Amino acid sequence: MPKKTNFEVNGKEYFRVTRTIGKKADGTPIRKTFYGSGIKEANDKADTYMNDIKNGLISNFEYVTINDLMRTWLFDFLHNSSKIKPSTFQRYEGIYRNYIKNSNIAGLRLSNFTTLQLQKFYNDLSKNHSYSQLRTLNTILKVFFNWCIDNGYLLKNPCLKIELKGNKTEIINSQRQDVEILTEDEIKQIKEYIKGSDFELLFLLDLATGLRQGELLALDWKYIDIDKKQLKVERSIKEVYIYDDENNKHIETIFQTPKTLNSFRTISIPDVIINVLKKEKNKQGLLFHDSEGNALKGKNVSTKWSKILSACNIPHKKFHSIRHTYASMLLKNGVDIETVAELMGHTAIGITQIYLHSSQSQKEKAVNKLNSLF
Repeated sequence: MPKKTNFEVNGKEYFRVTRTIGKKADGTPIRKTFYGSGIKEANDKADTYMNDIKNGLISNFEYVTINDLMRTWLFDFLHNSSKIKPSTFQRYEGIYRNYIKNSNIAGLRLSNFTTLQLQKFYNDLSKNHSYSQLRTLNTILKVFFNWCIDNGYLLKNPCLKIELKGNKTEIINSQRQDVEILTEDEIKQIKEYIKGSDFELLFLLDLATGLRQGELLALDWKYIDIDKKQLKVERSIKEVYIYDDENNKHIETIFQTPKTLNSFRTISIPDVIINVLKKEKNKQGLLFHDSEGNALKGKNVSTKWSKILSACNIPHKKFHSIRHTYASMLLKNGVDIETVAELMGHTAIGITQIYLHSSQSQKEKAVNKLNSLF
């Protein structure tokens, strides 16, 4: 049975309901319209909006600005949601604070905001921001505007028909430049320098599994099966700002779920590393911890890593380069890209392709296989 509608815009049909949401100073009723695919959806949006007014979440609704509502979205809804990680909230808050809070669109009324205004805003930002930064901003604003639609503030999402200056090639090239690989000689130097130190197992295990730093530092012995020669990635650790309220925050080291659904994975451990793990005496709790048993802080590990590279006269590379090296070595030794993507916990093979660094001799060997065709 087709849904009943009573309103059409841009060729799309909606059901429209109107509610009195307040009165002006002269006593004139203020009316607001709500749209849905059917009468139930339109009424549900209207009811949600009226409840928010009753609970004090919405005031001056006719004149609400982008800044005001985005702040409400962040600190009255997302901040209290169990569905969002603290690290994700920190990223969203950073986007709001750095791009929206003091911008030239902050004071614009949401009810009158258009795609053209947003496009001009992005065009101005593109003068000193990269395509990647604009894409991240647009992704988060899209989520915000969808929430506005669900709550009756907007009918259409202004992000949907935006054109961002730049292209994906820029992102790919940037990613390729960021991929730092340790050479075999550098690995040998590092192994010799850290032999017998607390850093030895941390380095060797990361080189053998390609874990992200947060996944590595969150490893507990209960996630390692020496008999099956494998480990499970079930969580990650991160230092994040915890927001007590809009104006107060403090840093905490927290355990959280891995980066994506694909990041939950089981990784086989090479026999050599299994033999190292067998020699460890205390096989309970965190693999890597400080003298008090607390998890190591990522920034401290990175600082130690920098000192090791400096002592070995190796040009600085991020700690993440160990993970890059793992992927690159697998591909170089003929492991198919689908398997590497799964081991790395990537959401798409396209991400894994940035680690393809075939040598000239490998390329010559590959194309010479075509000789038989000629």
